[in-house]
Amino acid sequence: MSSSPINLKPMPVVIDVDHASARGELTIPTGASGIVLFAHGSGSSRHSPRNKYVAGVLQRAGLATLLMDLLTSAEEREDERTAVLRFDIDLLAERVCLAVDWLGSEPATSRMKIGLFGASTGAAAALVAAARKRDRISAVVSRGGRADLAGAALPLVTAPVLLIVGGDDQAVLDLNLRAKAHMKCRAGLEVVPGATHLFEEPGTLERVADLARDWFTHYLGVHDREST
Repeated sequence: MSSSPINLKPMPVVIDVDHASARGELTIPTGASGIVLFAHGSGSSRHSPRNKYVAGVLQRAGLATLLMDLLTSAEEREDERTAVLRFDIDLLAERVCLAVDWLGSEPATSRMKIGLFGASTGAAAALVAAARKRDRISAVVSRGGRADLAGAALPLVTAPVLLIVGGDDQAVLDLNLRAKAHMKCRAGLEVVPGATHLFEEPGTLERVADLARDWFTHYLGVHDREST
């Protein structure tokens, strides 16, 4: 994968969660009026190279981004041993909601429209959070996400949702089709030909980033700088 350099330095942030702290990286391009919060998936973190790549594409389009760890350091160590917390959708969704509240309390981001980008189990957490924060979330994008794990929250989501799935990730594609059938909001599904679950094939992650950029710039009211 490749991307053009961007002269923006992420700012480290700490968000209080359940009497502990979660770390994140906040990047705000000049003039940004929308921000995308990344909800990482199974065993991942704010350091995910795939999500960092997508974040860079969004930043060049004029969107701010917040990549954060949904688990605390102690919880991450526990999850490395048990792989249980990464599937605790209620816990992960609550962390996304706390991050949304944090964005609303910070002067630099309080007036921005908010989008959620979720991957794997993080996509379910993003959808549950979008259902809980219907007045705050303006758009959602899922990358290879387990949207089905959002369960009863699916028909409660009002923000427009884009589900992106690899064409060779048949099991997750089937789950996304079933989840989409339960949604009442505007919901789109894009299948990336030749892509497997992690979008590691040449050109596939770039396609994900382009789709996410177009969705978010449209629904967050941001002019796409890369198209000018």
